[in-house]
Amino acid sequence: MLVWERPEPPNRPVPAQLSRERIVRAAIRLADADGLDAVSLRKVAAALDVGPMRLYGYIATKDELLDLMVDAAHAEIRPSGDDWREALRSLAEATRHAAHEHEWLADLLGGRPQLGPHALAGGETIVAALGDVDVDSIMPMVAAVNAYVIGAVRREIAERRAERATGMDEKRWQAALGPYLERTFADGRHPALATVVRDAAHLDADQTFRTGLAFLLDGIAAHIRR
Repeated sequence: MLVWERPEPPNRPVPAQLSRERIVRAAIRLADADGLDAVSLRKVAAALDVGPMRLYGYIATKDELLDLMVDAAHAEIRPSGDDWREALRSLAEATRHAAHEHEWLADLLGGRPQLGPHALAGGETIVAALGDVDVDSIMPMVAAVNAYVIGAVRREIAERRAERATGMDEKRWQAALGPYLERTFADGRHPALATVVRDAAHLDADQTFRTGLAFLLDGIAAHIRR
């Protein structure tokens, strides 16, 4: 029986009241502060000032805890919109925002199917908004948007982590690598790449994400028209 279906133990008169919600909130606080490495049933129990064995009545494994954490994050992903394009755009933006708020989420997106109540509620909203789309196209369309978002946010979070580790933001990296690229491009063997690097607009992370998303949604629109 999945954790979503398994009832919680009955309340008992003990010094520290527990629930799955309290356990998950504590785990998310640990992950927000120090990443997924900071999350274990033992560490969560310590944060709640209870013995680790108390948690096993509510959550059997760390994998179940991670599933519950991801579903709690899905409660913050509230797609909206009256048509397919706005619904998918909203899904992408809300997922990205949640991953920026909880960097650990980027490491867990795209794993096992998310079947918790919040994830299913969001899925229902999206599929309902795509009601006029051919039924065989709905899941591939949603999967394409999710794949784009997962790739984009993982790159963004990786850049954040690298910046924290090195103290080098994008402008500093550009300043440090600029002379190397100039020397490399001077031999004329990379003319197309040199033109893009020198002449194309350099978009920030928000602009890059939204431009790429618009390209994807335009492609979906073309498919629907056909």
